[in-house]
Amino acid sequence: MNETHELRQDFVPKNPVEARLLALHEGRLTPEDFIAEIRREQLFLPVLDDSAGITGFQKSDRAQPLVVEAEGGVRVLILFTSPERAKAFTAHFPGFDKGGILVDLDWILARMEPGIGISINPDWEIGYDLEPFQVEQLKASTGGA
Repeated sequence: MNETHELRQDFVPKNPVEARLLALHEGRLTPEDFIAEIRREQLFLPVLDDSAGITGFQKSDRAQPLVVEAEGGVRVLILFTSPERAKAFTAHFPGFDKGGILVDLDWILARMEPGIGISINPDWEIGYDLEPFQVEQLKASTGGA
């Protein structure tokens, strides 16, 4: 048995998005079907905590999502299938480790600038990445979402 298979056995889906993500990785779901099925499912969007010492109290009315720079300077929006899956990753980004919001993928797509990719569950074996051109195609397929 290879290491990847063992890692996948350790991944226990805790919600419908994770079940679909596992099905994608096991070849039971195509990437197109996966995206179509999660468009209205909630994903966890880590946002910068700009509170003044009061957890959950934001000074700004605009959430700043976690966007990292990947290879080649490509900006990538970070999403997770649940807040629990985000903890280890966001611990490396001060201010983003305090919380976030649950929103559906279509809501996120409607607010994204051009040229940004998406990574769902980065640093997890069971994750999914969308290149910027794929994000633009998704936005176009719904008239901007």
